[in-house]
Amino acid sequence: MTDRGTERTEGSGRLLAVSDLHVSHAENRRIVEDMKPENDGDWLIVAGDIGELTTDIEWALTLLRDRFAEVVWAPGNHELWTHPSDPVQLRGQARYDHLVDFCRTLGVHTPEDPYPVWRGAGGPVTVAPLFLLYDYTFRAPGLTQEQALARAYDAGVVCSDEFLLHPDPFPSREAWCRARVSATEERLAACDPEIPLVLVNHFPLVREPTSVLWFPEFAQWCGTELTADWHRRFRTAAAVYGHLHIPRDTTYDGVPFMEVSLGYPREWSRRGLPRTLLRPVLQEEARG
Repeated sequence: MTDRGTERTEGSGRLLAVSDLHVSHAENRRIVEDMKPENDGDWLIVAGDIGELTTDIEWALTLLRDRFAEVVWAPGNHELWTHPSDPVQLRGQARYDHLVDFCRTLGVHTPEDPYPVWRGAGGPVTVAPLFLLYDYTFRAPGLTQEQALARAYDAGVVCSDEFLLHPDPFPSREAWCRARVSATEERLAACDPEIPLVLVNHFPLVREPTSVLWFPEFAQWCGTELTADWHRRFRTAAAVYGHLHIPRDTTYDGVPFMEVSLGYPREWSRRGLPRTLLRPVLQEEARG
């Protein structure tokens, strides 16, 4: 493992974020090839869904780690897929552990490592990459989980996780989610309360962003109600997420929530690439 420490000294640079790079698409791969920091001190948060194949994930993280002062990674659902074309056929927890081990060889920060502290512009903040999954609780009110899943199958709106994201050794994805939430709550509660948090999770921590989905049935694969109050319980400067492929900024209870996804070429080609694809997370003055 590369020893890179967990704190950054004062200096130039920005805390930047992006997600949903999906580098299996040639257009997106070219975009990632062109990603460069503006300053030697820039950090990059990558909030999941780099790709499905370990070879693609390793390529992108290696490239970005070579360019940015620090890289912080939180896994998305696509990284956890056991795709039939992947040379690594590990499932569930074993696959996640494999990716964490690879990140550690590069010095990329993961949810399993000490949370790094950004002390540049807008800091100090503790950057907390999270791995929480979902538990189907973002479903339509009044429906059981079984009813919500049946409605999604009837509508033809079913996340590929149902076939490719295996929860081994947990009995279900929702059980894995609950275990991750419990362990992460303990870690966040132990963080220095004097330093605000930047919470980084692939899925939104609150349900509200899913209200704009074209297909509301998909929301049940987008997070968990168990994290709905985390931005209030823990001193939070900003929450960074992806997954929905709807890049935008919103505010809940005074806390900025940033969706920083690139998305699929068919999506960003319609709306055009944002002028600033790598999104600055903090204002020049610290939030507190």
